[in-house]
Amino acid sequence: MTAKCIIIDDEHPARVLLTQYVSKVSHLELVGTFKNPVEAMSYLKDNQVDIILLDIQMPELTGIEFLKSFTQKPKVILTTAYPNYALEGYELDVIDYLLKPIKLERFIHAANKAYDLIKLEQNTQAPQAEKSTITIKADHKIHIVNLAEIKYIEGLREYVRFHMTTGEKLIALESLKKLETTLPAQQFFRIHKSYIVNKQMVKAIYGNQLELNGMYLPIGKSYREEVTQKLT
Repeated sequence: MTAKCIIIDDEHPARVLLTQYVSKVSHLELVGTFKNPVEAMSYLKDNQVDIILLDIQMPELTGIEFLKSFTQKPKVILTTAYPNYALEGYELDVIDYLLKPIKLERFIHAANKAYDLIKLEQNTQAPQAEKSTITIKADHKIHIVNLAEIKYIEGLREYVRFHMTTGEKLIALESLKKLETTLPAQQFFRIHKSYIVNKQMVKAIYGNQLELNGMYLPIGKSYREEVTQKLT
């Protein structure tokens, strides 16, 4: 994984130096350099970046003013010759505050800090592994059932009947509509107003019916296209 970054600085030598520093960090990808925040804002409207290397004292719009304009901002590393902005920068949740002239060692430290935070956030937001069991309240018991053992689910008005691969049938006070949103979508799907099936149990499509291990269930007219997409 590489983090996309941009440089915003009105001084050409500063942009050249930061460009050289970015090239020395393998997990950074420089996607743009800008003389002022106004130019950068135009780019950011259509492009997403992970890190902004941002100068503070610039004409038209300062780095602090630019930073305050964000509702959801990327990771920002301030690069400036003025130490008196440090407190305000940290109040705006900047990742680091680099004083010019910036040393390579100090730049790498700040870049790694931003990169590690980006990775941590991505790992935190990663989708959780889909569950393998479901609890079913039936027969005055709470059954813990492996999803792989559910052949199909039949709607019975305010109740549903779970048809198991073992031949067992569990009736619970539940709705197909709710189950349709809670069961793993990659494994279970609606084929009819009265049926949800386990994709792993489907053997064939036969006309307007699905074959499940020697038995057949009807495919509702409004579900046929979705069923075909799921199985082909």
